[in-house]
Amino acid sequence: MREISTSVTFEIKPGETIPMRVARSTRLTVHGATVWATRSNDTHDYWLVPGDRLKLRERERLWLSVDGDKPAYVVFAILPRCDERAIHWASTCFERLVLRLRAGWRMV
Repeated sequence: MREISTSVTFEIKPGETIPMRVARSTRLTVHGATVWATRSNDTHDYWLVPGDRLKLRERERLWLSVDGDKPAYVVFAILPRCDERAIHWASTCFERLVLRLRAGWRMV
């Protein structure tokens, strides 16, 4: 079973089923062909056409397979945690404030 812990792209060939385990919250995006997805703790199956996205939960297990005779490409993008987003927001606000203060001091 592959573990998804970083942003990565996988090719899924027709006829193969790929089991995966999600280490962190991740967004899956499908390219190429339709993908069939089964998730742990979920009674529904998902048919994802190219361009569809699916948000995956931390520690979730996932089984992916291709529908058809073309390969599919699935892109896993790690989503930043709440604390990471808050730190990024605060640092961006601080940088903008510093730039405004510097611009104001030059005008005086």
